[in-house]
Amino acid sequence: MFNIHERYMKRCLELAVNGRGNVAPNPMVGCVIVHNNIIIGEGYHQKYGEAHAEVNAINSVKDKSLLKEATAYVNLEPCSHFGKTPPCSDLLIKHNIKEVVIANVDINPLVANKGINKLKQAGINVISGILEEEAYELNKRFFTFHKEKRPYIILKWAQTLDGFMDIERAYPGDNKQYWITNDELKIIVHKWRSEEAAIMIGTNTALNDNPQLNVRLWKGNNPLRIILDELLELPEHLYIFDNSVPTLIFNSSKDETEGNIVFKKLDFNNNIILQILDYLYTLNIQSVIVEGGRELLQSFINLGIWDEARILTGNKTFNKGLAAPDINGKIISKEVINNDSITIMTKS
Repeated sequence: MFNIHERYMKRCLELAVNGRGNVAPNPMVGCVIVHNNIIIGEGYHQKYGEAHAEVNAINSVKDKSLLKEATAYVNLEPCSHFGKTPPCSDLLIKHNIKEVVIANVDINPLVANKGINKLKQAGINVISGILEEEAYELNKRFFTFHKEKRPYIILKWAQTLDGFMDIERAYPGDNKQYWITNDELKIIVHKWRSEEAAIMIGTNTALNDNPQLNVRLWKGNNPLRIILDELLELPEHLYIFDNSVPTLIFNSSKDETEGNIVFKKLDFNNNIILQILDYLYTLNIQSVIVEGGRELLQSFINLGIWDEARILTGNKTFNKGLAAPDINGKIISKEVINNDSITIMTKS
């Protein structure tokens, strides 16, 4: 029976991932409804603020009379509170679902165990912990956010074979571009951006690279652009000031909003990383890609505040320039694409 549960929970996870990039800050959730070992309904949470997975799955069942003898598989505990939508636990109870099989208990204090308890009190058999690790991995941003009270941090940079992430610049703002990796990796990077809530760079990266920090090479949502500019010295011709994407600029002098750009004052005499993460937590930002520069990346590494590092190594050398960050971690994957490589690691 346990293997049967795993089979249908795996299908839940396959459905859930379809919501990536569209449901945050909600988790990705899939739901499968099974009657006599036949799937009679499926659904997933498609967009934040819209119907949850359980609602979509139940709506897809043609013969609702079968639900009282059916099992609902869902990778996260059904919600028990009124948020953007009504409680899913109430919906399952309303349709007299016989059994509910869950992968993860919801870590959100508004939900944790309350949905399960409500189902049990209604006489529904509840089984939890099926493919628990796989389901946790899928929603690691959601779980990290609620557990650590901060966004999930992804460090990302490109480096040469000899360990440099930039050329030796002639002067600040010398924005000649020297691409380290190939076009295929650029597309992958834009896909990554579409999957996260925010993207962050420091002053020098904005000045030297003049990045757009959007997903123009991929179809998806643009992340919130986050820039560190302590003295507000960055020139207005940079892409970050084009108002095309919501942009947050941390600085030491003003709190102000100009169109799509929000200026947020912080105390640069104290730990700036912790202040940033605390503020992003209040904004419900669950994940951030830190794209540079070296000083900003190394600050996260030195504090031990990172969850994942994605290192792109181009098949070229600079011989001199700006050294890549020093990092130690556990390599979980390495892939070679057209002579360039992507190494992904987590903290040991």
